[in-house]
Amino acid sequence: MTELVPPEQLPDWVPGRILLASDKLGWRHVALRAYHYHGQDVIVPAMRDFMLVGYQAGDTPMQRRFEGRWSRDRLGPGAASLLTRAQKAHWTWTEPIDVTHVYLSGALVASVASEVMDCHVSDVQLADVLRTDDPVMTAAMHAISEEARHQAMGGALYVESVARALSVHLLRRYASIRTRPVSPSSGLAPGQMRRIEDFIASNLGQSLDLSQMAAELGLTPCLFARQFRHSFGKPPYAHVIDRRLACARHMLATTTLPIKEIAASCGFTDQAHLTRLFARSCGTTPAAFRRSAQ
Repeated sequence: MTELVPPEQLPDWVPGRILLASDKLGWRHVALRAYHYHGQDVIVPAMRDFMLVGYQAGDTPMQRRFEGRWSRDRLGPGAASLLTRAQKAHWTWTEPIDVTHVYLSGALVASVASEVMDCHVSDVQLADVLRTDDPVMTAAMHAISEEARHQAMGGALYVESVARALSVHLLRRYASIRTRPVSPSSGLAPGQMRRIEDFIASNLGQSLDLSQMAAELGLTPCLFARQFRHSFGKPPYAHVIDRRLACARHMLATTTLPIKEIAASCGFTDQAHLTRLFARSCGTTPAAFRRSAQ
């Protein structure tokens, strides 16, 4: 199988002057590069990521051969192209143009598809489109480009949020999706149950959310929550609270640590949080429980 090409290696096949790049900004699953191109006749290699092209300046007739067929159009500011990942194509244009490339990883798009469809998505293919006049796509690309240019607070989080919303739009309009059927009533496998129990126990003192637990098993949050509840008889959040309370009871009965430290060690936000949930579950306060256990 031909090795897929990452965004930073594209100039080896399609030479151009880089105008803007996100290479050193610490973004995950999203990248941006802007180029000035002269007219060229080139092969765009099979790319690792999905590639969106926004046309910023210049106007040119464009020809593209994809899967043996030529298509032709005129491209200028406001237009966009969409290149699916892992597919080589032949591109020809004659006039100088400025373009912005936004790259979305296959993992990001598949993850969003899994969440949207509430099932495991094994593969996503986006249509390979020479020209689309899509204001939602171009607005998202502009937002990502502006972040690369100005690098405001929370940039990586902001870009990921925009990219996820953009992925939903692409899935609605341009996608072909393959799923792996999962029985609605199926639970976690025994090995998965042991693994998530160990993960919860090891991270009890930390903030645990649904996405973290789902990621530990490589599942989407929706699918993980459904299968967890089927296997354990309760939602993940309720199970984590039970494990924290069990840990607190053990520490109250076997140590002399201050209740405030026990609360922090077991993952409660503060002593009042522990006391409130402890009283609701056990019918007594942590201090009273400790006295009775001694």
